[in-house]
Amino acid sequence: MSGYSGFSTLFYKELLRFWKVAFQTVLAPVITALLYLTIFGHALRGHVQVYPGVEYTSFLIPGLVMMSVLQNAFANSSSSLIQSKITGNLVFVLLPPLSHYEMFGAYVLAAVARGLAVGFGVFIVTIWFVPVSFTAPLYIILFALFGAAILGTLGLIAGIWAEKFDQLAAFQNFLIMPLTFLSGVFYSTHTLPPVWREVSRLNPFFYMIDGFRYGFFGMSDINPLASLAIVAGFFAVLAVVAMRMLASGYKLRH
Repeated sequence: MSGYSGFSTLFYKELLRFWKVAFQTVLAPVITALLYLTIFGHALRGHVQVYPGVEYTSFLIPGLVMMSVLQNAFANSSSSLIQSKITGNLVFVLLPPLSHYEMFGAYVLAAVARGLAVGFGVFIVTIWFVPVSFTAPLYIILFALFGAAILGTLGLIAGIWAEKFDQLAAFQNFLIMPLTFLSGVFYSTHTLPPVWREVSRLNPFFYMIDGFRYGFFGMSDINPLASLAIVAGFFAVLAVVAMRMLASGYKLRH
């Protein structure tokens, strides 16, 4: 098996893994995001305006899209690794002559594909409620790609580290979920007290959401170029960590 065919086979396998159960992996998160929009939009529309000239429901849509991208990218790579480890079929991935670069690329690219598929589905469903502008489309694409890649890499790290579903659930419930919900999905950090505003700047997910939202409205809490640099740096660090774990066989080869 050549390196290219090994990479493409693993990538294809990861795509099929989530697409064959698309009702659960794609449609269900779209419905969840639609419920968030319905509840929060109905409760706060007319009462909250974060940016001048932007009603709250419009403000909420990019946050929900990006939140869906992040959560599902993480779920794809993390669940794949932990299931393979527990069922014992990870050996079929480790035996072929796949380099750690190819394994990393296949898992992360498949996670990006799922994250973007869900995010696009959320966007298509939610734009029927309110019109959304596209001030800087390039920022939308860049932050969506980086966000999905970062969470796909985090999912890979979590899947390698965890030895059972409970550990993976703890990683998701105590790290991924809080960082996502406290990243400005439902609010702007400008509305927070100064202390909590500064604390929010320590959350890397905040820069993904803020930069992504800038692409729609041309307004953000901080400079989008600074957000892009931080997000790109964060991805580079995580990618190095994940590839070192794969190269060393950490918790993969017993």
